[in-house]
Amino acid sequence: MTASENDLPVVAFHPFRWGDPAHATHLPTAAKETLAAFGVKQPAPALEPGAVTLPDVALDAATLAEFAAVVGEEHVSSAHEARLAHTRGWSTPDLLKLRSGDASDAPDAVLYPASHDEVVTLLQLCGRLGVAVVPYSGGTSVVGGLAPAREGFAGVVALDLKRLDAVVSVDAVSRTATLQAGMRGPAVEAALGAEGFTLGHFPQSYEGASIGGYAAARSAGQSSAGYGRFDEMVVGLTLATPRGTVVLGTAPKSAAGPDLRQLVLGSEGTLGVITSVTVRVRPRPEVRIFESWRFPDFETGAAALRRLVQDGPEPTVLRLSDEAETGINLADPSAMFGGGPGGCLAVTGYEGSAADVEARRADATAVLREAGGELLGPEGGEAWRQGRYRAPYLRDPLLDEGVLIETLETVTFWSNLHALRAAVTTALTDALTAQGTPPLVLCHISHLYETGASLYFTVACAQTDDPVAQWHLAKSAANAAIRASGAAISHHHGVGTDHAATYADEIGPLAVDALRAVKRALDPAGVLNPGVLIENLPLRADAAVTE
Repeated sequence: MTASENDLPVVAFHPFRWGDPAHATHLPTAAKETLAAFGVKQPAPALEPGAVTLPDVALDAATLAEFAAVVGEEHVSSAHEARLAHTRGWSTPDLLKLRSGDASDAPDAVLYPASHDEVVTLLQLCGRLGVAVVPYSGGTSVVGGLAPAREGFAGVVALDLKRLDAVVSVDAVSRTATLQAGMRGPAVEAALGAEGFTLGHFPQSYEGASIGGYAAARSAGQSSAGYGRFDEMVVGLTLATPRGTVVLGTAPKSAAGPDLRQLVLGSEGTLGVITSVTVRVRPRPEVRIFESWRFPDFETGAAALRRLVQDGPEPTVLRLSDEAETGINLADPSAMFGGGPGGCLAVTGYEGSAADVEARRADATAVLREAGGELLGPEGGEAWRQGRYRAPYLRDPLLDEGVLIETLETVTFWSNLHALRAAVTTALTDALTAQGTPPLVLCHISHLYETGASLYFTVACAQTDDPVAQWHLAKSAANAAIRASGAAISHHHGVGTDHAATYADEIGPLAVDALRAVKRALDPAGVLNPGVLIENLPLRADAAVTE
């Protein structure tokens, strides 16, 4: 049984594998027996971290000494372990490259500032020296957000915010908390829990993701139906840039011009480094009840969930697996490939006071039954709740066995939902089948709004001799299908480098120019996460700014 959110420790992570090494898992027997149906022929073991060769450090001793003068010599590292641990993120292509020994994106050094002022000073220094900066808090990007362009720069440093890991303040009257960017999810919940509050933000990367990453990528947790997305929780933030400090959020809402908080949220480290945020918090729930439902098909289930989010009452957690995902039984990773309940599985979760949970649950139950749902009881819902952070741990043993497995997500309006699901499924199936590896494509709805919902796809097939290129072709086809369908390229994973071209097409050239203008104003030398989100700016010889 998985520990509660408040009990999960903050740990060090393996550079090649998902999450906490102590939670590594093995494939269920049923899963291994099924692999032959995917055409999996041979294992694909990973190199050991120590066997991976890193590129030579591009930064000279004088530059490293300037960094050390800011943060202390012990907080600047070009050691093999530190550089490898900060190479790329947690996507399957990121891991496949490392597993094969490709660490070409390794930073030249890792810097560990301890304060906002140190971050500002380091960014000014990097701007003057022409050193690219990768802001790093949790390191859980799955869209290439930690693999910047290197051309034109003297080197690359990872700016690790793990020393900025404190609760600055809690305002119990306003129900807000100011949190430093390096705090990871479990530490946040433990600290707020001691004050009687919860943030209520539980993405699947919860064990490793951090406050800064939540803000920079517009994260959406699995309880978004009840608590909202992370960008909806943020009421204030502090941004460090090469030109100084930006502080935003003097009140919950304002009519004083555009809301610049929303410009920074989702900027993925390209405009500055978010060093702290002020967020809305909620009282810790007295009661948690999770249940599972069965619907005869995906369309019926989606219509039922739409009724809840449009007309109420809305549960805290609300999600629906399609027929294929239900059959694999991802609601309970320990029983993967063991067979689900048939039809389409939905999970509902209710958190809050006892009276509130009882009322919302009773009313939602009536709506779901009227809409064609069959209540299966608490077992499936609790299995999902207890296993919600375990499913990604299955990726590593699947990769070891020679399976290519990856996820992607998108979001659209309700009227376009089923056409989008069909288009993406077809694109992935066709692209991988053409390479001789017909896939299994699974889908679920996990974030819902009055006007639309997200679709989250899991794709599995046999690896080819070049699985990175294999997935690139499939992902490109999916991106094209999403664009052709008029949907957004990402709901919560972000843009990174994987989606940059599609994002530019989505927002259009004038909006891209506007973003580039903001970046020039805040980061004149273009050193912040170059190539991520928007194409890199040319390095300007006159761009050093020291005020």
